[in-house]
Amino acid sequence: MDTRFPARPILLAIEGLVALTAVAGGVALILGASIPSLSSVLVPPDAYLEGSPFASYVVPGILLAVVLGGVHAIAFVAVMRRIRYDLFLAAAAGFAALIWIFVQMLFIPFSFLQAIYFVCGLAEVGLVMVLLGLFAPDRRLTASRR
Repeated sequence: MDTRFPARPILLAIEGLVALTAVAGGVALILGASIPSLSSVLVPPDAYLEGSPFASYVVPGILLAVVLGGVHAIAFVAVMRRIRYDLFLAAAAGFAALIWIFVQMLFIPFSFLQAIYFVCGLAEVGLVMVLLGLFAPDRRLTASRR
């Protein structure tokens, strides 16, 4: 029995979740920064921006939606369609999530969501390694990963 079977669907679920929530979070930051009446609900306190290169949450919102959400959306489609570099893109998405959280934690105090997305990034990278056969019982890379 192939022990890698659940890795692809789990990877797809994580990539899809991160893509959707990153885009939604980015839009929320942009709207909250642009519409003062929404800022208390959608945007962290402005004090978190002190010491950062940003004057408002508009640019971080754009980066969150386009970069993190976009990389995850591209990886999701690539893994779903099994294109040639799908696992490379999935690994890039996982590392992008980890880097995003590391940088975010420099400016924003720890939150439960940061832990969740950190775990998602680690899971993506781990699932890529599983799909590459790095944890196969015979410890050899498999020529066919699907």
